[in-house]
Amino acid sequence: MTPKKIEKVLSRLSNGKITVAEALDILRTLPYDDMKFAKIDHHRELRKGIPEAIYSPGKTEKQIIGIAGRVLERGDEAVFTRVKPVTFAKMRNRFGPRVKYYPEARIATVGVASRKPLGNVLVVTAGTSDIPVAEEAAVTCELLGCKVRRLFDVGVAGMHRLTSNLKEFDAADVIVVLAGMEGALPSVVAGLTSRPVIAVPTSVGYGANFGGMAALLGMLSSCSSGIGVVNIDNGFGAGALAAVIVKNKYQV
Repeated sequence: MTPKKIEKVLSRLSNGKITVAEALDILRTLPYDDMKFAKIDHHRELRKGIPEAIYSPGKTEKQIIGIAGRVLERGDEAVFTRVKPVTFAKMRNRFGPRVKYYPEARIATVGVASRKPLGNVLVVTAGTSDIPVAEEAAVTCELLGCKVRRLFDVGVAGMHRLTSNLKEFDAADVIVVLAGMEGALPSVVAGLTSRPVIAVPTSVGYGANFGGMAALLGMLSSCSSGIGVVNIDNGFGAGALAAVIVKNKYQV
């Protein structure tokens, strides 16, 4: 994105040759930032309402810090997922309070501004062991401007724990349900509510769970309607999808 291109768009907007909406459409298509080892999408927020997200595993600390620095140089925002505490410590040492960390969710944010909360997302887990992935989903929703309520450890091994909280379903715009083991909870929740359900299989479980494959296949095979399924342990993907649903509902 060059100053000359922005100058031209702003000049046309100022002269009344294009509308604000048309200017935004043009800005959506401007180039990404090529760092050779990474191509940073600075305009994802304009297109999707979601800032650039960087999956940290597999990247070196030097690459992560380099991306964070470029994002801050541009006055932009980025969310880093699955960040190790030691990596965050180095980011914080380099960039100070502009970098924030959510340890349970393993998310680091760079330059992310607070948004006015809207809508309601309910994040539900079958067990306590699902909470790390649930927090990734919940924090993602919160960062993207959604109000979030958490309902943990209400799996099918004790249905009374779930049914005593049914009033929580009615207050939600969308429900994110996480489960490992056999992955039954999303089917139960979807059978009890008219709200859209985002199912997240987790890798929690004994051998035949196959690292979340049993839960994933169970959720994909659900006989309850109104369920969408994301990948194993993909809390970020579930949170982002929930936020998109909420933002579209409220036309933000």
